[in-house]
Amino acid sequence: MKLILTQEVTGLGTPGDVVEVKDGYGRNYLLPRGLAVAWTKGGEKQVASIRAARTAREVSTLEDAQALRASLEGKPVTLTVRAGANGRLFGAVTTADVAAAVAAVGGPQVDRRKVELTQPIKSTGEYTVSVRLHPEVQAKVAVKVVADK
Repeated sequence: MKLILTQEVTGLGTPGDVVEVKDGYGRNYLLPRGLAVAWTKGGEKQVASIRAARTAREVSTLEDAQALRASLEGKPVTLTVRAGANGRLFGAVTTADVAAAVAAVGGPQVDRRKVELTQPIKSTGEYTVSVRLHPEVQAKVAVKVVADK
């Protein structure tokens, strides 16, 4: 099955890429979640607009990305969430929560789709979250989850 990616999919490609995937993966995962659209001859026009939007959002140079990584890794992020008595959260910390917390501590605006959680955050503690700033640059951000008083 030939698809055009509309969002970045780890291990598959970036927005605007035309990829060939197995039918079940495309039909049951990528298409229902809006991560891709079916490839057509007219879809090639969509590819150009998706790529133009991606270049406008991306960090332009490798040096800028490395400077952003240094600023992100230097700022510890603290998230205050509702939790039970034993430290278990009511819900989970999402990538949007992490992106908002980074901006709240004075960091750059980070797109939630660039934030990757290695494991679901469902309890208080300290975690390491990676943020993809550039295809070659990835920042590791220290996130501390504390219970709301």
